[in-house]
Amino acid sequence: MSGRKKWFFLLAAVVFTADVWGQVAPSPFSSFGIGTPYGNGLVNNQGNGLGVAQPQFWYVNNQNPALLVFNTLSVFQVGIVGESRRVRGDTISEKSTGGNLSYITFAFPIKPGRITTSAGLTPYTNLNFSYQYQDYARDPLGAIADTLTTRETGSGGLTQIYLSNGVRINDDMSVGAKISYLFGPVSRVYSTNSGGSDPFFANIEDKKNLRGINIGLGYSFSKDSLGRNHNKRLSIGATYNFVTDLSATRISRIYRTTIVGDTIEKFPISTTKGKIRLPQSFTVGAAYGKGLNWSVGTEFSYQDWSTYNDFSSPEAHNLGKSWRATVGGEYTADPLALENYLKRITLRLGATYEQQPFYANGTQVKDYGINFGFSAPTGRSSVDVAFKVGKIGNKTDNILEETYFKIYFGLTFNDQWFIKRKFD
Repeated sequence: MSGRKKWFFLLAAVVFTADVWGQVAPSPFSSFGIGTPYGNGLVNNQGNGLGVAQPQFWYVNNQNPALLVFNTLSVFQVGIVGESRRVRGDTISEKSTGGNLSYITFAFPIKPGRITTSAGLTPYTNLNFSYQYQDYARDPLGAIADTLTTRETGSGGLTQIYLSNGVRINDDMSVGAKISYLFGPVSRVYSTNSGGSDPFFANIEDKKNLRGINIGLGYSFSKDSLGRNHNKRLSIGATYNFVTDLSATRISRIYRTTIVGDTIEKFPISTTKGKIRLPQSFTVGAAYGKGLNWSVGTEFSYQDWSTYNDFSSPEAHNLGKSWRATVGGEYTADPLALENYLKRITLRLGATYEQQPFYANGTQVKDYGINFGFSAPTGRSSVDVAFKVGKIGNKTDNILEETYFKIYFGLTFNDQWFIKRKFD
């Protein structure tokens, strides 16, 4: 592919994904704290749920900066995600859909095989939910004077701009570091319908504008030439993210709107500044495989959200410890089969089981799902597709349960960029 065409396709990919920068489908389980984390997985990682331990040569090693040293070519990746969710309870069943930019990221070697740098833009958390319930207005004696319909909605989330770097220590070990700038608004609005002959909605908005720096470290041990035929590789990886204190500006106001949404009047309540503390987290994993043909692996992540704190005490949020366990793998029949394209397609499969940090009906919510996907090569580049189906919570323990289906689509470009050409 000529250089002009290559850059055209890269530009088209960026424009295409920028047009779908919106919000994913609303979920009642996104209402805690700053919203549901997206994670750092690219489409190829979403196919099996792995990425901390397994080195990738054709894809940006985005989940563990220590693995970037395996990116000896310049790599550009862009991806989007679409999803469908259905929430069920004893008396309700509601379906929603949505989509969002998943990532724009690239990596390029400073010194191939020894030092590689990566940068990118990704969503970090998502807050998108809506509740409606009956409330009551009481007179001074405590008697019910009126029945009100109250709606609670949430929107927004954090975005991440990051720079990461991987450095090889010796033939088997490498380390890495990642620094991210997090920013964005999270907003909650409580609306009450007054009813009567001149109905309007009284709204109370609680909006926080957040920004701050997150720092993470990575480690990789990867030993090849193992097994009877000396063609197997064992890899172990780990990442750690430090506690992050985000600067927050909290804006509270009350305003009235008509039934069609026109604002009648606004009254500011207060503007305060403070901090929001995000807890530390770590992930460990291991993988075993044969070159570019196949690999199997497992990962475990942990984060204690009971230490989360914003403008109120940690106890007020009622969050707990979260963890995620994943097992999966990938298979390519023959990555060098030039006469058989199907043999060069990489297939992926994985399963995850996760304990979410929030409680519903006094019981901590569980999330389990199945991942699968594939990458179709186009020279050094590829078209990447992944799917995930799963369920969050259950009606018996949490009153509500949510089933979801996600589809990820991405493009990967590999080339020798930023290298000065030499002529004899």
